[in-house]
Amino acid sequence: MRNEMLWFILLIINFSFIIFSYKKFGKVGLFTWIPISTVLANIQVMITLQLFGFTATLGNIIYASAFLVTDILSENYGRKEADKAVWIGFFSLIATTIIMNLCLLFLPDNSKNSMDLYNSIKSVFSIMPRIAIASLIAYILSQKHDVWAYHFWKKRFSESNQIWIRNNLSTMISQLIDSTIFVLIAFVGTMPFNIVIEIFLTTYLLKWLVAALDTPFIYIATYLKKNNKINEI
Repeated sequence: MRNEMLWFILLIINFSFIIFSYKKFGKVGLFTWIPISTVLANIQVMITLQLFGFTATLGNIIYASAFLVTDILSENYGRKEADKAVWIGFFSLIATTIIMNLCLLFLPDNSKNSMDLYNSIKSVFSIMPRIAIASLIAYILSQKHDVWAYHFWKKRFSESNQIWIRNNLSTMISQLIDSTIFVLIAFVGTMPFNIVIEIFLTTYLLKWLVAALDTPFIYIATYLKKNNKINEI
């Protein structure tokens, strides 16, 4: 149960960082989290592991945390600000992929330490373009849907005690869109198809679980905003 325990610890730490960043830096803190989540998610997703008896990828928590951020922005600042965050994430992933792959064209010196570091970095970022393409397409389609869906459901469930409804309804379909597109592009042809299907199912279920568990945190963020406890810089 080591992986499962660490998974829950990682989830709490991720969401706590979001709330801390929001309280300390306001809307800017939420915008800051978006590139953190998109870049780290595309590095973490290269690691597969056993979770709850299934094969899964590691980046589910931090990637799903971006949906919490856009939902907080939608709830407290409106659709325009949530859309801005989506495009910030899109740009940050493109910039990271291009810059790091250009850096890999440089020749390191012949020292063992330099070569070891270079090869370690290359093993991560040289395979990132395929992951990045999959992530870019999945990210923009799922996130744009999430922002649209949040406001769609907000019109129908507009009460403050119904935040959990619009938060979860918008995210459930968005995560399905994201998982389907990402797994098809990133993994089909690179591993046995039964493993791809298993990764798809566990990825979606884990992201959905993260979305359900983030509900208290969107209530915390809304409470802080309504009670003027956010330090807008």
